[in-house]
Amino acid sequence: NSPRKNQPFIKVNCAALNENLLESELFGHVKGSFTGADRDRIGRFEAANTGTLFLDEIGDIPLSTQVKLLRVLEEKEVERVGDHHPFPVDIRIITATNRNLENMIKKGNFREDLFFRINVFPIQCPPLTDRKEDIPLIVENFINRICTKNHKPILGISSEAMETFLEYHWPGNVRELRNAIEYAAVLCTQGIRIPEDI
Repeated sequence: NSPRKNQPFIKVNCAALNENLLESELFGHVKGSFTGADRDRIGRFEAANTGTLFLDEIGDIPLSTQVKLLRVLEEKEVERVGDHHPFPVDIRIITATNRNLENMIKKGNFREDLFFRINVFPIQCPPLTDRKEDIPLIVENFINRICTKNHKPILGISSEAMETFLEYHWPGNVRELRNAIEYAAVLCTQGIRIPEDI
C-alpha cells in the first residue's frame, strides 16, 4: 500500500566498491571531477528519487562516506561528486548489514548519529545456524528458482544431502546456502535429485 510501490527500487552493495567508487555510485559525479570522469553521471540517490534505495552491507561504508550519507538523510538533498549545486531527493532508505553496528560504534568505525537515523524500524534476522528448521524451505525455494532460471528440471534433494545441509553451520548464512545449491545444481544431470556428495 506504499505510494512508492510503483516507483524505482535501486539496490547498492556497499561492500562491493571502494570508497571513491562508492561515493560516485551513491551521489553521482560531474565530468572532470576525477580521473576517468569523462561525462556526468547520476548517482543511485538520484536514480531512486521518489522510490526506494536499498543500501546492502551499510556497515562496510567508510566513515568519510557515512558523513555524506548522513547529510543526505538529514537535508534530503544530494550533491554530485565535484559539484556544489545540491538538488532535492525524496526517497525511502532501507539498509541491511551482517555486522553488529553497535559494536562498530563503540570501536569508532560507525557513526552513532547515522545509526540512529537508519535504525527507525529494525528487523533482526537471526543467522541460519539459529533457524535450522528454515533450511528445507529455503533449499526448496532455491531449487525452484534455479530450475526456472536455467530451464533445468531438478526433482529435489536427497535426504542425505538435506541432512548434510542441516548439520553444517553456514558461516556465510543464506548466501552460502544458495551458492551450495547452485553449485550442486550445475553438477547434477537433468531430471535427477541433487546427490548427497555435494
